[in-house]
Amino acid sequence: MAPESSLPGLDLDALAAWASVHLPEQGTVQSATLISGGLSNLTFRVVFEASSLILRRPPRGPVLPSAHDMGREYRVLSGLQQSAVPVARTAAFEPGPDVLGAPFYLVEDVVGEVYRRPEQTAALAPDDRGAIGASVVEALARIHEVDLVETGLSEFGPPTGYLQRQVRRWGRQWAASKTRDLPVMEELLTRLGTDLPTDSETTLVHGDYRLDNMIIRGTDVAAVVDWELSTLGDPLADLALTLLYWADDGSVSSAGGVTGHPGFPTADEFAAAYATRTGRELDLLPLYRAFAEFKLAVILEGVHARYLAGGTVGDGYAAAGRAVPMLAERALAGLLDR
Repeated sequence: MAPESSLPGLDLDALAAWASVHLPEQGTVQSATLISGGLSNLTFRVVFEASSLILRRPPRGPVLPSAHDMGREYRVLSGLQQSAVPVARTAAFEPGPDVLGAPFYLVEDVVGEVYRRPEQTAALAPDDRGAIGASVVEALARIHEVDLVETGLSEFGPPTGYLQRQVRRWGRQWAASKTRDLPVMEELLTRLGTDLPTDSETTLVHGDYRLDNMIIRGTDVAAVVDWELSTLGDPLADLALTLLYWADDGSVSSAGGVTGHPGFPTADEFAAAYATRTGRELDLLPLYRAFAEFKLAVILEGVHARYLAGGTVGDGYAAAGRAVPMLAERALAGLLDR
């Protein structure tokens, strides 16, 4: 008997019928649960007779143009299957909205821990925290050294002009999702358009690389997840956003405070380890950090807009809007202090 639908955004009856055709080796659908964490796409654990799989789909309600592209996310995961980057094995992709009202994909359910709360990492030994930090640095370096031709990702994004495109893109996202007027964001947009480098290195970038977007097994990164913002771009922009999430005060990230315990590298130590591992110069990192703060402010405003419209599922949304002006002011101050 097919299970009854019980989760917003996941019609289990419809999924069961689809899976009987596309994933017959998994058997019937037994149950599903919403995985907590993440303020964007919806992520579910679906239990089949044979195993459990992870299902990803866009958030409910209106979404911004070009955002939440399940096809791009599935494409990059498929390309990385044989690479040195730790990712989950892909299972199936549905490009149309007929089954769940939106495209979705399924991947293996990787065994491990997702560290979202400070109390989780408080139980770890300092040496283990240090080893996890080193593994996070290593996985980021591996992403930035992916062979784009070998993985079929050489056309995953334009080869040049990443930072300028990003400022324009996130400026459009801000205009489309803002719930209030914030003059500081308009000033920040103008400054970023003139201050950021116009010529930079191009690699695969994750776009949202942070501790709670990876599954840790022991002290190793077993899988990097949530690739919805990945593209070809500047690796230092990827690093800068990671450092923003690595903050230990809990002010801007659902992972905030998780890396504040002794043993974890500080943000500066993380950056230094990355520079040593990759050989990249970090002289312009303050500019990239300002851009990271701007980008996160726009993302959180989108989350805030969906929260106000009642389109969010799960916990962790109410505080998103309060972080937006703080991030914008900090980013602008960083640019003005240079």
